[in-house]
Amino acid sequence: MPASPCGTGCRTAPVATAGTLRVVLRCVLVVALLLVFPLLLAGRVLPAPGRRAAARIGARGMLAALGIGLDRRGDRPAESGVGTLVVANHVSWTDILVLAACFPCRFVARADLVDWPVLGLLARVVKVIPIARDRLRALPDTVDEVADALRGGATVVVFPEGTTWCGTAYGRFRPALFQAAIETGATVRPVGIAYRERTGAPSTATAFVGAEGIGESMSRILRLRGVRAEVVTGADLDAVGGDRRELARRAESVVRREADVAEIPPLRVTSHRRPAVADAHHVDRHPVDVLRAG
Repeated sequence: MPASPCGTGCRTAPVATAGTLRVVLRCVLVVALLLVFPLLLAGRVLPAPGRRAAARIGARGMLAALGIGLDRRGDRPAESGVGTLVVANHVSWTDILVLAACFPCRFVARADLVDWPVLGLLARVVKVIPIARDRLRALPDTVDEVADALRGGATVVVFPEGTTWCGTAYGRFRPALFQAAIETGATVRPVGIAYRERTGAPSTATAFVGAEGIGESMSRILRLRGVRAEVVTGADLDAVGGDRRELARRAESVVRREADVAEIPPLRVTSHRRPAVADAHHVDRHPVDVLRAG
């Protein structure tokens, strides 16, 4: 099971925090979005293109409600025909909102994500591909489902580190789900996510690490001010005829170097020792996890 050594000590104190009135207004906006968008996205109220557009608008609105800005670099139009496997580093549950605000996509996510507050709604809208982390034998079925989605032209997002890291340390990209791109000839698109203060300095204030729960994390993030998510799209990789382990290494290299997601040198942690109890507790709490396999 992927485990991150990052904990609450990795989080930097924010440069600025929001006042009480601003936090209250943000909470009101979050509630309003949760009331309105289920009505727009339910059933046949909107056609499929309209639902996809509404999902992006909803994700952007939720980011705004949380006080997180969004900057994008290296965008390219979606490919026609076979889909795109987007692989990204993983810092926080807010990564899901960040990427959903950038382009229509599906996520590979733990099966119980639909029960989470806020993210559960988005998970149902984008039709997450569930992965049962405690059932390794079911992993080939997940790979097949990702491959089917790619054949249908979908954009599928995977976080190959398997759990969240603080943003200045990172984990090895796991190769299993890269097999879906190899089998379908889909484009592999590495995307780097970094969070920055208003000054441009790297920030780990949004990191969802340690034993923190989703409610506690959301409450803390609502109090942040001036934090922006930077999304950098790296060079596309050709998966045809490739090896999944080599493809995973190449994708990781693009995210870490070409995308330049962090200004400070990252701490490479590759230890596979059994995690401490606190780390194991941390792994079970994270919303998007990919099994180590392959």
